[in-house]
Amino acid sequence: MRQTILAKRYAKALFAVGQEEDKSEAYREALNVLGDFLKEYPEAMDGLTNPLYPMELREKVMAHLISELQADQFMGNFLNLVVQKKRADILPEIATEFQVLVDADQNVSRGTVIAASKISGELQAKVQTTLENITGKKVILTSEIDPSIIGGIVAKVGDLVMDGSIKTQLAGLNESIKGSE
Repeated sequence: MRQTILAKRYAKALFAVGQEEDKSEAYREALNVLGDFLKEYPEAMDGLTNPLYPMELREKVMAHLISELQADQFMGNFLNLVVQKKRADILPEIATEFQVLVDADQNVSRGTVIAASKISGELQAKVQTTLENITGKKVILTSEIDPSIIGGIVAKVGDLVMDGSIKTQLAGLNESIKGSE
């Protein structure tokens, strides 16, 4: 919980500057790339966080990552500060929280469509349009496959869940049969 609170604080600070400088989108992209990289390569995260390495070495690792990201000076300073404050372990969480702030600013919601098998682009577009009408926001959907739902789809955006799966319908039928006994 403490890590999430810290990540939100860092993300809010960077977001405020990003809006002021009109670079929120560039910062979002840089943080997402860096967060994904650190999740995929734990040895890079170790190079930034391991207390056995001297701070100078950790700063050099971050300097290399900053140059690869082609980040501007403010973003570079921000990332260096995160390393110096020994908070590099929360960089992926900072990226996630920053994405939430950018999405809220742009009136965007992210959601998931779960189906038993791959759904067509046409169906996904219909679901997206329906969710946009319900939420009043632009919706960005990702697809997941879960054979356990048997058929139908489950759409989730934030707290909204639209469950049209056969699994849920069967469970409801089972409950109504049990209730009538």
